[in-house]
Amino acid sequence: MKKSVTIFILIFIVVTFSGAMYYLYAKNAEDPVVYKTEKPSKQTIIKKTVATGSILPLEEVLIKPNISGIIQEIYVEGGDIVKANDLIAKIRVIPNLSALNNAKNAIQTAKISVDDEERNFNRQKSLFDKGVISKQDLERAEVTYQQSLQSYKAAQQNYDIVKTGSTKGLGSSANTLIRATISGMVLEMPVEVGNQVIESNNFNEGTTIATIADINRMIFEGKVDESEVGKIKEGLPLEITVGAIENLKFDAILDYVAPKGNLENGAVQFEIKGTLNLNDSIFIRAGLSANASIILARADSVLSIKEALVQFDPKTKDPFVELKIGEGKFERKDIKLGVSDGINVEIVEGLSMEDEIKVWNIIKTESRN
Repeated sequence: MKKSVTIFILIFIVVTFSGAMYYLYAKNAEDPVVYKTEKPSKQTIIKKTVATGSILPLEEVLIKPNISGIIQEIYVEGGDIVKANDLIAKIRVIPNLSALNNAKNAIQTAKISVDDEERNFNRQKSLFDKGVISKQDLERAEVTYQQSLQSYKAAQQNYDIVKTGSTKGLGSSANTLIRATISGMVLEMPVEVGNQVIESNNFNEGTTIATIADINRMIFEGKVDESEVGKIKEGLPLEITVGAIENLKFDAILDYVAPKGNLENGAVQFEIKGTLNLNDSIFIRAGLSANASIILARADSVLSIKEALVQFDPKTKDPFVELKIGEGKFERKDIKLGVSDGINVEIVEGLSMEDEIKVWNIIKTESRN
């Protein structure tokens, strides 16, 4: 019994020893761990954030009538270039019966006053010829007569204005003639001949007859999220890309950031505006969708590496990389970072162009025979 136990123990020891020796042999036969390395390079790094919006004119003027009526004629269409005071449309007035009746009664009242003052003037003139009254009394009667004539003429003109929207002597000031108030391009004519329009006054916004804007002065108008608004400020450069115009970028300057945000789709959005620097040979249509890259920081031709190569100390959070010092040997090197675009990062100090930085991807070598 004791002999069999001893034999079993000896066999177990031999098997265990053989297994350990095989394991060590296999381990020694494995290929060593090899890491790829990369060297720093010179690059231009731009840190930016993106805002979505559209291209709009800096000044867009809505032309509205100051009298109600029906569009009788239209002289321009969308895309036409006009100058200030150019004729845009003509309105035919539909008179208000009450106002028309009051104007007509005012003419009759003024006519009665004229007839009365004319008789009084003739009477005073006759008395003056006889030497009964002084010249001053005659002149006073003449002035009163002339004033009544003027009131009568004004009543007639007011009747014409109420009835037709114009009168003799107004010329280009006639209410029925709608003219451009600024020079620019007609962006839109939302009315057609026969449409009824309402005058613009203190109680009514009025009907828009035309929209005119200077297309040589365009702006980008967009919105940024509250998480990004703290990074931007007025004066930062913008790069504008328009979806409808391929392979072109437009420079702009951020000149407005809204002081108050608005809640949209569950997120607070802040409005921004930037003035575009346009080339006269390029025409951008108002309302086109666009994206603005807001350049937060820029570093031209600086020493940089991929941000994925950077490690951070778990305690101090200081950045460092591992540099190759020999075959399969690396050592830690503390560095100072600059501008980052999320892919590449500027190296302010700690590295040179010749340094080889450890990449955290193991290269598998071919198995030994």
